[in-house]
Amino acid sequence: MPKHKVMKQKAIQIQEAKARKASEQPENEALNKDITAKFLLKFSLPTMISMILMGTFGIVDGLFVSNIIGQEAFAAVNIVFPFLTFALAIGFMLGVGGNALAGKKIGEGKLEEARNVFSLISLVTFIASVVMSSAAVFFPRFVLNVLGANDILFYTALEYMQPIAIALPIIVMSVVFQQFMMTIGKAHISTLVFLIGGLVSLGLNVVFLYILNLGIGFAALATSIGYAVPALVGFVYFIFNRKGSLYFVKPKFNIEILKRSSINGASEFVTMMSTSIMSTFMNNVVMEIGGWEGVAAIGIIFATMNILANIFIGYSSGIMPITSFNYGKDDAERLKKIFNLSLKIVGIISICAVALAWLLTHPFVRIFTGPYVSVYMGGVYTDFPNTVYNLAIQGFRIITSGFIFMGFNTFASIFFTSLNDGKISSLLSVLRTLVFVVGALLILPNMFGMYGVFSSMIVAEALTIIVTATALYRMKPKYKYA
Repeated sequence: MPKHKVMKQKAIQIQEAKARKASEQPENEALNKDITAKFLLKFSLPTMISMILMGTFGIVDGLFVSNIIGQEAFAAVNIVFPFLTFALAIGFMLGVGGNALAGKKIGEGKLEEARNVFSLISLVTFIASVVMSSAAVFFPRFVLNVLGANDILFYTALEYMQPIAIALPIIVMSVVFQQFMMTIGKAHISTLVFLIGGLVSLGLNVVFLYILNLGIGFAALATSIGYAVPALVGFVYFIFNRKGSLYFVKPKFNIEILKRSSINGASEFVTMMSTSIMSTFMNNVVMEIGGWEGVAAIGIIFATMNILANIFIGYSSGIMPITSFNYGKDDAERLKKIFNLSLKIVGIISICAVALAWLLTHPFVRIFTGPYVSVYMGGVYTDFPNTVYNLAIQGFRIITSGFIFMGFNTFASIFFTSLNDGKISSLLSVLRTLVFVVGALLILPNMFGMYGVFSSMIVAEALTIIVTATALYRMKPKYKYA
């Protein structure tokens, strides 16, 4: 046999041996099990819980701020929300994109490369978050003006944004470590620490706002400390656990890793960035139509809706390491099972989410405000219908009807990220969360007022599902998932 063929055969054998060794590691055995609906749900459950818990951070702040400080203060919280979303978008982009790349490397048996991916992504994300934090700390007026704060809400929003801006690097790193915990099959650890962080945030809100009657800035401080718990645990875990697939190493700068991770995670960045832009645009539109009451109603809707929407994100993100691992192994049969079972699971979750949203509309909204407000007039308190409450009830039922489409759109976008196809994933995300929504917001509110604002979300999801179905059909010969 010619020498070059012998060398090539040996290289293939070495690569196969590395892949077998990697798949035999305890952390990776979890990725290599038979693909069943039970397995997918069990594997993704910790991530779903983590995402739900992450959504409760906003709920906790909103609950205490709206009930103790007032609805106007809650509107200020909603003004600042897009800023936090923008910062988290960077963390999710690099975290999810790096997660997909590291999972693929592990599936290929390239553990050293996977560790370098993790370490480099962590360092770059931290630096980027420090830059964003500095911008908000030193130029707060510019940031809040862009976010849509008017003279009435400006100083309240500033008080809330300052602690968030200072703690931004910690907040962003918490979501990065969450993504890589999934890669190594330790999503349950991430779930536990996010639960602890949520309880810490809740407890501090009780102390700061309810007992000590401090201002809105302390609600932001409580949230920041809550995020610090998973960030600290993740940092310590990846430093001292040297036996697993991933841990911190001295990163070797590789522009291709950053490029590949950014492309892989571009859809998550686009989704959250588009959500940030869309929220800012919507706040400005709503401020013109419904004033601060409309902004507060939108804040209530998104805060409660995100808890249910995070179930879709949690499932799709939770199975991503399995998809990336089997894609790295070039196992088409397992990819087909993952895809087909996931469509059924997402469909069932979508129906249940809509039913749950409609069933619990009033209890969800009552968490933040009641149907009446008492006004002191002529020496007595008189109850009047609460505009914020009525708008939130109407809008919540309209917007959550779009869950039927949202689940499939979310799954498809993250599924393509798992396959390291960030371009299609980004296309689906930007159409769904920016192009179609903004387009609808430019037309429908002029015709139907606040009902047009609410309906714009359903229109965007319905239009996206057409593009999603087309992309899944066109790309199945390439990735062999169907």
